[in-house]
Amino acid sequence: MLRYIGNRLLLLIPVLLGISLVVLVLIDITPGDPARMLLGAQATQQQVDDLREELGLNDPLPVRYVRFIWNVLHGDLGTSLMTKRPIVDEMLQRFPYTLMLVSLSIVLSVLLGIPIGIYASTHQNTWKDNTAMFLALFCVSMPSFWFALLMIRLFGVQLRWLPISGVATWKGWILPCIAMALGLTALIARQMRSDLLEVIRQDYITTARAKGLSEGKVIYRHGLKNAMIPVIMVIGGVFGSSLGGSLIAEVIYSIPGLGQYIMSGLNNRDYPVIQGGILILSTMFAIVILLVDVLFALVDPRIRSQYARKSKGRGKRVGDET
Repeated sequence: MLRYIGNRLLLLIPVLLGISLVVLVLIDITPGDPARMLLGAQATQQQVDDLREELGLNDPLPVRYVRFIWNVLHGDLGTSLMTKRPIVDEMLQRFPYTLMLVSLSIVLSVLLGIPIGIYASTHQNTWKDNTAMFLALFCVSMPSFWFALLMIRLFGVQLRWLPISGVATWKGWILPCIAMALGLTALIARQMRSDLLEVIRQDYITTARAKGLSEGKVIYRHGLKNAMIPVIMVIGGVFGSSLGGSLIAEVIYSIPGLGQYIMSGLNNRDYPVIQGGILILSTMFAIVILLVDVLFALVDPRIRSQYARKSKGRGKRVGDET
């Protein structure tokens, strides 16, 4: 297992290098001049050219890429062109908001999605199952930004139950968390239903029923544990993708998280903010997927035995060669 984790960590290096290169290329071909935006429309072309030279924007792309990677290796993501503050400090201030939003949304999705999936699978091909899956498909298909604006209109403007922006109080987290959790709940519910239906057709479930166990014990004691293994993978993937997907909720509800920070960098052509923000989100996503793979191996004994056999096989080949 340790060998597997080490190999996965090594694979992160070329992945992150590739992501940083792609981001830099896209930034380079995107219209807009950060020097012009900093100086304003009244600045002369000579002033703009001098600022571009000062910021290193006139350097060739390979030079800028190597400089960025070198600074990252020294723990420096650069300085924001707009605020003149270190990007690391600004991201550390905003990261707790993104983590809180994503975590609450995932918890809400799990608490709703798993019971809905279990209920649908235990009432297969009935109107209850069809209704649950129709609602799940509707929620997956619904644009999250449209649903977020709809809730603002209903609960914030008309009913005035909840604040429409900011997270100064706990009530401010309700609408953005629901907006993010809607589609995630549907994904988890559909996955839970599919996996549980597959599990309850297995022979050991038939044996458990033949022993006289109640249907509840058969489902929750014998079927749910094995059905949860693929669901864990889905939850992990959803958690990683939600780190980037939180951008919509943060912008709509004015939450000062990483998503809104990167969005402001895009609007202002703040290149260091864009590069640093996307690199951090990509790193977090890769780490979450790695942790999910490790948890998957810990939950499923078949994968642990597979890793053990591979390790023993390598050890025997090394012994034979020596």
